[in-house]
Amino acid sequence: MTKQLLAVFVACLSLPFSCLTQEAVAHPAQSLSTQSLSDQEQKTIPVNQIHADMRGVAYTVFQGVKPESMEVEVLGVLHNVNGPKGDVILVRLHGQRVEYTGVVAGMSGSPVYFDGKLAGAIAFRIGEFSKEPIAGVTPIADMLEINALDRSPAEETSAIKPTVKEVAGKTAAPGEAGSLENSDGKSYSNYLRPIETPLVFNGFSEQAINLFSKEFASAGIVPVMGAGSVSNDKQPEPVEPGSAISAILVRGDMDIEATCTVTYIDPQRLLACGHPLLQFGSVDLPMSKAEVLATLPSPLNAFKIVNTTEPVGAFVQDRHTGIMGVFDRQPEMIPVTLNLHSDAGVKQFHYEVLNNPKLTPIALMVTVFNALHGVNEFGEEITYRVAGSIGVKGFPDVLMKNMFAPADGGQPAAMQAALSLGERFGRIYDNPYNAPAIQGVKLDFDLVRERRWARLESARTDVTEARPGDEITVETALAPYRGERIVQYIPVKIPTSASKGTLRILVSDGDTLDRVSRGNAAFGHKLDLASTIAVLNKEHSNNRVYVSLLEADPEARVGDKVMPTLPISVMNVMEPMRGNQEMVVSGESNVDETSTPPLDYVVSGAQLLTVTVK
Repeated sequence: MTKQLLAVFVACLSLPFSCLTQEAVAHPAQSLSTQSLSDQEQKTIPVNQIHADMRGVAYTVFQGVKPESMEVEVLGVLHNVNGPKGDVILVRLHGQRVEYTGVVAGMSGSPVYFDGKLAGAIAFRIGEFSKEPIAGVTPIADMLEINALDRSPAEETSAIKPTVKEVAGKTAAPGEAGSLENSDGKSYSNYLRPIETPLVFNGFSEQAINLFSKEFASAGIVPVMGAGSVSNDKQPEPVEPGSAISAILVRGDMDIEATCTVTYIDPQRLLACGHPLLQFGSVDLPMSKAEVLATLPSPLNAFKIVNTTEPVGAFVQDRHTGIMGVFDRQPEMIPVTLNLHSDAGVKQFHYEVLNNPKLTPIALMVTVFNALHGVNEFGEEITYRVAGSIGVKGFPDVLMKNMFAPADGGQPAAMQAALSLGERFGRIYDNPYNAPAIQGVKLDFDLVRERRWARLESARTDVTEARPGDEITVETALAPYRGERIVQYIPVKIPTSASKGTLRILVSDGDTLDRVSRGNAAFGHKLDLASTIAVLNKEHSNNRVYVSLLEADPEARVGDKVMPTLPISVMNVMEPMRGNQEMVVSGESNVDETSTPPLDYVVSGAQLLTVTVK
């Protein structure tokens, strides 16, 4: 079969350009997944052999699952425009389909062939509102470099073994095409841009997308609402160069996926996109087949409407010149279970999110907000009681137990809950010592159909002077939203070790107390994962009033352990730990802390009292 195909290619070299658009060129693209490495080497062409007026063919899916051909005309080669020594082949596309739709989002990765040899992937569009389908092609040699960076378990069985020079013949010697010395010195950064990879949100409200779209757009991805879906439906057609392929960020009761086009395939792996999805380096994202329902033409934002179907592996690399997937590999996703309790009963949501330090917190925030916002029970006056946990392999669960209520001029309660979860995940991932293996997230939300929020209106003590060991009473008054004042009496004992002089008493909500701790210089030093989790689990709930006694004596913090009012002799012994930043010292100590029982209100506010210790 291979000899027959090669014979057809040789015959095509002597025939007009139309020969390249027939089955003779379609077959080599489809057979890359079954041919030997030596055959694949013969089917690549280096940049230094590509010149203006060359004619070729490219493949992409406009509708369905079968790649369709487009005629390709080379306009020239742009040197050093995609990073140092990053060449881009500038081409004009011909054909009834592409001349109508233009260069569309989702087309990136479409393989380009000259004389039956793979040259690269369509990856760039030129300008905006372009009247012609002119595109930039990432050379295949640059995409094949991704394999050398991969350290996934499938590396040893990969068929892409030779170096870039061996496979594509690209050189970087001085004076040759692609070197910096030959650069024309022009910048195309304002005109040459990667083709957008639509990030499709399914099962999301418009408000949820609007609130979080900037975070995704900053990564170069266009959020698209409800233009497709994700399923596990079987798709018997094999993946081939030119096929649509999807990377899944969220799947289940809500879906977020990005789709581009396959450039290159071997029996173990594939390359796609021709530009980064997010350029995170090593990733672990589900890789699925996709069906294009339609290609929507638009001068501003043309894109493919896609249904993602059965999984075929995982994307393991997200690099400057493309993404690489491994077949038959199971990605490690984070399972999320969210229970919503209300008078109408219990609604349960099950989904999985990607495990990535930058995107996981965003994905969790948008999905939690969307789950709370996208139900009939949602309302502006809703208060949420939240109990949940984040499972981390080898460590205690990270606990969540709080209330979230809309405050005057503040964020909606659903947004507060989402941000709180995202902040916890951000701190878990931000530790510089351990890579967290997140095993799952479980969240229970109880809905209260009123605004359960109260402001700390006043705080005072029954005395102005006290002796060590005395008990004093702090009286607090809370002003609930549209409710009667709540007066609380909190007994506080002056420590027997209290020094003479002024003792400060901080009466506050839990968030204020945590901010005081985080504002401490101790938090300038990042903790390991165990200490980070311990600190998170010690944070104060926001439905209590706390009373803290503050003395003007040094306090030391080692990891998540706090040592208040340390004597100078002890400080001197521990000085070496301070030098290597294991210990951080602050000038004030929290010597005692007490609180009211849990209230059915989110408490907000703080006041500072003073008592003279005699």
